[in-house]
Amino acid sequence: MDLTPYVNNLRRELAVAAEAGGDDARALADRLTAPLESAVRLTLLSALSDAAGEITRELAPGYVDVRLRGVDPSFRVTLPPEEHPAEVQAAPLPVIADDDGTTSRINLRLPESLKTRIEEAAARESLSVNTWLVRAASAALEAPEPRSTRRMSTGGQRYTGWVK
Repeated sequence: MDLTPYVNNLRRELAVAAEAGGDDARALADRLTAPLESAVRLTLLSALSDAAGEITRELAPGYVDVRLRGVDPSFRVTLPPEEHPAEVQAAPLPVIADDDGTTSRINLRLPESLKTRIEEAAARESLSVNTWLVRAASAALEAPEPRSTRRMSTGGQRYTGWVK
Protein backbone atom coordinates (compact mmCIF):
# COMPACT_ATOMS: atom_id res chain seq x y z
CA MET A 1 0.00 0.00 0.00
CA ASP A 2 1.49 3.30 -1.08
CA LEU A 3 1.18 5.96 1.65
CA THR A 4 2.45 8.77 -0.61
CA PRO A 5 -1.02 9.92 -1.79
CA TYR A 6 -2.15 10.27 1.83
CA VAL A 7 0.97 12.19 2.83
CA ASN A 8 0.61 14.45 -0.23
CA ASN A 9 -3.05 15.05 0.56
CA LEU A 10 -2.15 16.15 4.09
CA ARG A 11 0.56 18.43 2.66
CA ARG A 12 -2.04 20.04 0.31
CA GLU A 13 -4.53 20.47 3.16
CA LEU A 14 -1.87 22.14 5.30
CA ALA A 15 -1.01 24.50 2.41
CA VAL A 16 -4.70 25.41 1.96
CA ALA A 17 -5.03 26.12 5.70
CA ALA A 18 -1.85 28.22 5.62
CA GLU A 19 -3.21 30.36 2.76
CA ALA A 20 -5.68 31.90 5.21
CA GLY A 21 -2.80 33.01 7.48
CA GLY A 22 -0.87 34.96 4.92
CA ASP A 23 2.73 34.83 3.77
CA ASP A 24 4.23 34.03 7.19
CA ALA A 25 1.85 31.09 7.73
CA ARG A 26 2.48 29.81 4.21
CA ALA A 27 6.27 29.96 4.75
CA LEU A 28 5.91 28.15 8.07
CA ALA A 29 3.75 25.44 6.47
CA ASP A 30 6.37 24.97 3.73
CA ARG A 31 9.14 24.60 6.32
CA LEU A 32 7.11 22.09 8.40
CA THR A 33 5.81 19.75 5.70
CA ALA A 34 9.11 18.07 4.80
CA PRO A 35 10.19 17.26 8.39
CA LEU A 36 6.69 16.09 9.28
CA GLU A 37 6.53 13.52 6.46
CA SER A 38 8.22 10.81 8.55
CA ALA A 39 5.94 11.50 11.51
CA VAL A 40 2.87 11.37 9.27
CA ARG A 41 3.97 8.04 7.75
CA LEU A 42 4.63 6.60 11.22
CA THR A 43 1.21 7.76 12.43
CA LEU A 44 -0.48 6.20 9.38
CA LEU A 45 1.39 2.93 9.99
CA SER A 46 0.28 2.95 13.61
CA ALA A 47 -3.35 3.49 12.56
CA LEU A 48 -3.10 0.66 10.01
CA SER A 49 -1.60 -1.65 12.63
CA ASP A 50 -4.39 -0.84 15.10
CA ALA A 51 -6.99 -1.42 12.37
CA ALA A 52 -5.41 -4.79 11.52
CA GLY A 53 -5.61 -5.71 15.22
CA GLU A 54 -9.31 -4.86 15.37
CA ILE A 55 -10.00 -6.83 12.19
CA THR A 56 -8.03 -9.78 13.58
CA ARG A 57 -10.15 -9.81 16.76
CA GLU A 58 -13.28 -10.04 14.59
CA LEU A 59 -11.77 -12.57 12.18
CA ALA A 60 -10.30 -14.95 14.80
CA PRO A 61 -9.02 -17.58 14.38
CA GLY A 62 -8.02 -15.91 11.11
CA TYR A 63 -5.80 -12.86 11.25
CA VAL A 64 -4.46 -9.83 9.42
CA ASP A 65 -0.79 -8.88 9.55
CA VAL A 66 0.64 -5.51 8.52
CA ARG A 67 4.13 -5.91 7.06
CA LEU A 68 6.53 -3.15 6.25
CA ARG A 69 8.60 -3.65 3.11
CA GLY A 70 10.78 -0.63 2.48
CA VAL A 71 8.64 2.41 3.26
CA ASP A 72 5.26 0.99 2.30
CA PRO A 73 3.08 -1.38 4.31
CA SER A 74 1.42 -4.47 2.92
CA PHE A 75 -1.28 -6.69 4.36
CA ARG A 76 -1.41 -10.44 4.73
CA VAL A 77 -4.87 -11.85 5.41
CA THR A 78 -5.17 -15.41 6.65
CA LEU A 79 -8.75 -16.61 6.70
CA PRO A 80 -9.95 -19.05 9.35
CA PRO A 81 -9.77 -22.68 8.23
CA GLU A 82 -12.98 -24.24 7.02
CA GLU A 83 -14.63 -26.45 9.60
CA HIS A 84 -14.71 -30.12 8.66
CA PRO A 85 -16.57 -32.04 11.37
CA ALA A 86 -15.18 -35.39 10.23
CA GLU A 87 -11.60 -34.21 10.61
CA VAL A 88 -9.89 -33.53 13.88
CA GLN A 89 -8.25 -30.14 13.83
CA ALA A 90 -5.76 -28.71 16.28
CA ALA A 91 -7.10 -25.83 18.32
CA PRO A 92 -5.98 -22.53 16.76
CA LEU A 93 -3.73 -20.29 18.76
CA PRO A 94 -5.75 -17.50 20.35
CA VAL A 95 -5.68 -13.91 19.20
CA ILE A 96 -4.66 -11.57 21.96
CA ALA A 97 -7.07 -8.77 22.77
CA ASP A 98 -4.81 -5.87 23.70
CA ASP A 99 -6.75 -4.11 26.43
CA ASP A 100 -4.68 -0.98 26.89
CA GLY A 101 -2.65 -0.89 23.68
CA THR A 102 0.73 -1.19 25.41
CA THR A 103 3.39 -3.78 24.74
CA SER A 104 6.41 -4.89 26.73
CA ARG A 105 9.78 -6.17 25.64
CA ILE A 106 11.58 -9.12 27.22
CA ASN A 107 14.87 -10.82 26.43
CA LEU A 108 14.54 -14.56 25.99
CA ARG A 109 17.50 -16.91 25.72
CA LEU A 110 16.76 -20.13 23.86
CA PRO A 111 18.87 -23.07 22.80
CA GLU A 112 19.76 -22.62 19.12
CA SER A 113 17.88 -25.81 18.15
CA LEU A 114 14.66 -24.56 19.82
CA LYS A 115 15.03 -21.15 18.18
CA THR A 116 15.35 -22.84 14.80
CA ARG A 117 12.24 -24.95 15.41
CA ILE A 118 10.26 -21.86 16.47
CA GLU A 119 11.36 -19.98 13.34
CA GLU A 120 10.29 -22.95 11.18
CA ALA A 121 6.90 -23.21 12.93
CA ALA A 122 6.29 -19.48 12.50
CA ALA A 123 7.26 -19.64 8.83
CA ARG A 124 4.87 -22.58 8.23
CA GLU A 125 2.04 -20.41 9.58
CA SER A 126 3.28 -17.29 7.74
CA LEU A 127 3.72 -15.47 11.04
CA SER A 128 6.54 -13.47 12.52
CA VAL A 129 8.42 -15.20 15.31
CA ASN A 130 7.12 -12.59 17.74
CA THR A 131 3.47 -13.18 16.74
CA TRP A 132 3.95 -16.95 16.92
CA LEU A 133 5.49 -16.74 20.41
CA VAL A 134 2.77 -14.40 21.70
CA ARG A 135 0.06 -16.75 20.45
CA ALA A 136 1.82 -19.84 21.82
CA ALA A 137 2.27 -18.22 25.25
CA SER A 138 -1.39 -17.15 25.29
CA ALA A 139 -2.54 -20.64 24.35
CA ALA A 140 -0.47 -22.10 27.18
CA LEU A 141 -1.91 -19.65 29.68
CA GLU A 142 -5.48 -20.14 28.50
CA ALA A 143 -5.30 -23.96 28.62
CA PRO A 144 -7.76 -25.43 31.13
CA GLU A 145 -6.32 -26.21 34.55
CA PRO A 146 -5.76 -29.92 35.13
CA ARG A 147 -7.83 -31.57 37.85
CA SER A 148 -4.96 -33.56 39.32
CA THR A 149 -1.51 -34.80 38.55
CA ARG A 150 -0.20 -38.29 38.97
CA ARG A 151 3.35 -39.55 39.01
CA MET A 152 4.04 -43.18 38.32
CA SER A 153 7.33 -44.95 38.77
CA THR A 154 8.13 -48.24 37.06
CA GLY A 155 11.54 -49.78 37.18
CA GLY A 156 13.53 -46.56 37.40
CA GLN A 157 11.54 -44.73 34.70
CA ARG A 158 9.38 -41.83 35.70
CA TYR A 159 6.18 -40.88 33.89
CA THR A 160 4.60 -37.50 34.46
CA GLY A 161 1.30 -36.41 33.06
CA TRP A 162 -2.18 -35.08 33.67
CA VAL A 163 -5.03 -37.29 34.77
CA LYS A 164 -8.61 -36.19 34.33
